Amino acid sequence: MRRLLLIGMAMAFTLGLLAWNGITAGQGGKEPVRKAFGLEKRVPWTTSKVIGSPEPPPPYRTELAFPKLPKFEEPLDMTYAPGTNRLFVAGRWGKIWSFVNKKDVDKADLALEFKGAKDSKGEAMRQPIYAIAIHPKFKDNGYIYVTWIPNPEKEGLPKGSRVSRFTVKGETPVIDVASEKIIFEWPNGGHNGGCLKFGPDGMIYIVTGDGSGIGDSLEIGQDLSSIFSKLLRIDVDNPPAGKAYGIPKDNPFVSTKGAHPEIYAYGLRQLWRFSFDRKAGDLWGGEVGQDLWEMVYKIQKGGNYGWSVMEGNHPFRPERKKGPTPILKPVVEHSHTDFRSITGGFVYHGKRLKELNGQYVYGDFDTGRVWTFKHKYTTRYTTPEEQAILKARTISDLFAVNHRELARTTYRIVSFGEDADGELYFVDFTGGGIYQLAKAEKKEDTAKNFPRKLSQTGIFASTKDNKLAPGVIPYSVNAQLWGDHAEKERFLAIPGKGQIGLDEITYPASPGAPPGWKFPDGTVLVKTFAMDMERGNPMSRKRLETRLLHFQQFPGTQEYGDQYWRGYTYVWNDEQTDAELLDEKGGDKLLKIKVGEKVIEQNYRFPSRAECTLCHTNAAKFALGVTTMQMNRDHNYGGVIANQLETLEHIGLFTKKLPDAPAKMAKLPDFHDEKVPVDDRARSYLHSNCSHCHIKWGGGNAEFKLHLGLDLKDLGIVNVNPQHGNLGIKDAKLIVPGHPEQSIIHRRISMTGLGRMPHIGSRVIDEKAATLIHDWIKGMK
Repeated sequence: MRRLLLIGMAMAFTLGLLAWNGITAGQGGKEPVRKAFGLEKRVPWTTSKVIGSPEPPPPYRTELAFPKLPKFEEPLDMTYAPGTNRLFVAGRWGKIWSFVNKKDVDKADLALEFKGAKDSKGEAMRQPIYAIAIHPKFKDNGYIYVTWIPNPEKEGLPKGSRVSRFTVKGETPVIDVASEKIIFEWPNGGHNGGCLKFGPDGMIYIVTGDGSGIGDSLEIGQDLSSIFSKLLRIDVDNPPAGKAYGIPKDNPFVSTKGAHPEIYAYGLRQLWRFSFDRKAGDLWGGEVGQDLWEMVYKIQKGGNYGWSVMEGNHPFRPERKKGPTPILKPVVEHSHTDFRSITGGFVYHGKRLKELNGQYVYGDFDTGRVWTFKHKYTTRYTTPEEQAILKARTISDLFAVNHRELARTTYRIVSFGEDADGELYFVDFTGGGIYQLAKAEKKEDTAKNFPRKLSQTGIFASTKDNKLAPGVIPYSVNAQLWGDHAEKERFLAIPGKGQIGLDEITYPASPGAPPGWKFPDGTVLVKTFAMDMERGNPMSRKRLETRLLHFQQFPGTQEYGDQYWRGYTYVWNDEQTDAELLDEKGGDKLLKIKVGEKVIEQNYRFPSRAECTLCHTNAAKFALGVTTMQMNRDHNYGGVIANQLETLEHIGLFTKKLPDAPAKMAKLPDFHDEKVPVDDRARSYLHSNCSHCHIKWGGGNAEFKLHLGLDLKDLGIVNVNPQHGNLGIKDAKLIVPGHPEQSIIHRRISMTGLGRMPHIGSRVIDEKAATLIHDWIKGMK
């Protein structure tokens, strides 16, 4: 009797766990039955308590600085022309525009478009611009300086990245392409740096980037004989005869044997945007880190900023040879739980936001967050003599005060810009708009009422019993995102009578990318992660976390950032009765899992709020699983199997009827299904696991796309050079048909540590997927 009871309990528990996969046995162990619809009618979800945010609202919002101005195509930089009332914007693909600095300006004038270069196929090639700087005496000489790449497809050219001077003519500025004077060149490849500014001393400063692939594989960050990983300082106004520029006599390494005399500072991986404080003259920059940290530095003459011995304050490759001067510390650093790709800003000296006067304002490309701080010297130096000594010391004698978040945005903040009056703007790379900060309207602080336990969210009638609240709908997907062996259970919570606009989100338009669903305000997407503590045994399964993705609708249109998604993680207790809200920094948990006869340790990651934004991006239409291609499949609704799209249409969840029968609509193949051709399975895996970053505007800085909607030849991966190092593989390409051992994409998903993909959200190799990609490449012609 006891044995039979145990067997019965085990069967019931196993059936409940198997239901995670969407199509399994029905209620009571009966075989599921097929019906036209899985749900007969809609039950409104009325119990939501997911309102607002667990953090206090930021003090600033953002607004279009020039509401009538048309959007720019992938803008990268912005500056003003001294002596005029014009602002200049540089676009990524070889265009520069200017416009009058007036709030109601409604047009931008094209000042430059690079044309004429041909690729290896003889087709016209777009030539990237990285940055622009305008001469302080522009009103007299009309000089503009541009960092660009004339031959973008040829990595490692001895003369690839280039700083050129052009002359601007006319009241409506036009840049004379024929006036080009080449100032400085260095090989392109890897990080190209690119930012350039005139300093208060009249010299021009240029960042080169480390250009060395992942982890500074050439070890040139500390090497003064290499031009890479450096900030240069040159004199373009007083060049010697026959030269494009002069070397300032007070440059710090002019007398150092073997050093490039142009070097002003070094050990900089990718100083993405630096600026001079227009009053104090100090030089500030945002340094993009590699693995864990993003930094803000106050750059000093001769300064060594550590790369690649250090990453900020933290050892990276401490065994590597150091440069001749001490390694200096950042004034501020952010871990990758907050920031992912810092964009340096400016010390604010405008009149519009007086409370920010003297504060350094900067942001992050990946998360869209804007922060500020004010720096101070340590107070132990009190006499004028001591203060003079201090200013010659390292910036470890500086510290940040009033370090705080100013605004949260959905924009890709690629650059900040100043105008002649010191007012501050930022550039949205994806949307092409120019924005500014504005004081936020006073709103009720919802943080104190935000649910701190999963049981308080209104999503579950009982967390202990894993019972959903009325109106919350379970769903499943065709191609799952890898989660380090975690099993997943998914739910869709649409408030009240809200409806979904099927495939109505088309912005931003990216080649091959399918449209997204438009959700009503207050939508919550729910996903619970559980782990088999004995690998392959569902009886040992424990819930680890439940993630919420919460949608807030803003006024306006999708092009103007009308939607905002916030991600939250609730961590389950050991008793499996409830889950607690994790703080915004995220966390880790060491799991001990039985695999065969061994017990292994697995370091499981609970994502931070910022980490959630890295995959759930504007370019990916935010919701990765709740899409037509993922949802077009059968699901088990408690013993009834039916197509999900037809079911959701039947209960009135869509604003309009399906465009066709689901059998005729697009769907992702299940890459685990061995009956499906290898090509389709591999492409489906890359689409579901990688394309939210590897897409135009997705944040992945490798120039290729992995959407299933594109032909293989259009992905930009076959026989294409890697942009971030070859990982020690001879003749490496992203994919070499027939040779997975030479293919970087296969290597990256088959490794752990530095260079692994995905670089967030996973720490364990998906062995089955690695084999799938191997076989796919092996079979390519």
